[in-house]
Amino acid sequence: MSLLLHINTALENAIIGISKGDNIIAQRENAHQKEHSSFLQPAIREMMTETGLQMHDIDAVTVINGPGSYTGLRVGLSAAKGICFALNKPLITISTLEWMAFPFRDSGYAYICPLIDARRMEVFTAMYDRSMKCLSSSHAMILDNNSFREWVEKDLVLFTGNAIDKLPETLTSHENAVINRNEPSLLDQVILGTLATEKKGYADLAYSEPFYVKAFYSGI
Repeated sequence: MSLLLHINTALENAIIGISKGDNIIAQRENAHQKEHSSFLQPAIREMMTETGLQMHDIDAVTVINGPGSYTGLRVGLSAAKGICFALNKPLITISTLEWMAFPFRDSGYAYICPLIDARRMEVFTAMYDRSMKCLSSSHAMILDNNSFREWVEKDLVLFTGNAIDKLPETLTSHENAVINRNEPSLLDQVILGTLATEKKGYADLAYSEPFYVKAFYSGI
């Protein structure tokens, strides 16, 4: 069974952990988004001490790679790439939206739509079916009264994520729209990482970059 280190600093809560197979053997979380950078490396050291492992014992590193917080994505990927480069270990990158949709796979819903807050009325989103086939790839969208109408008029759509409160009432009141506030967990990242390891779905360490969806604008 693969021993994986998992890093996720894409959204408000940072989650890191170590897994063996599908079992989580250590986990740390940080709810203060501005402290993700200072939290990450000490928390990894704590987990290594707790489990009695050494960094070279890790078989691969998984990282939630975007979309999400611009700073958070840079923090997470930089740490993951640094560890992989230093230890000559493979890197696995996982879409934030896929991770958010994954808990609802094989559900009774025809479509799964994760939503990430991108400020104002804009969101990052994608659309998956219950088998986790991506039907609409990650993109930015400005919400209006017609958003997702073509999907809810076809079948049941589950909406989830930290931007669901931005959805217009014309959508949320539709009989085929279902709102779910449950959040994905480290275990979902563990399973996605394990599946990627089995398929040797590794990222190119030299050329991997955060998936921002749209370019960063500082306002300066």
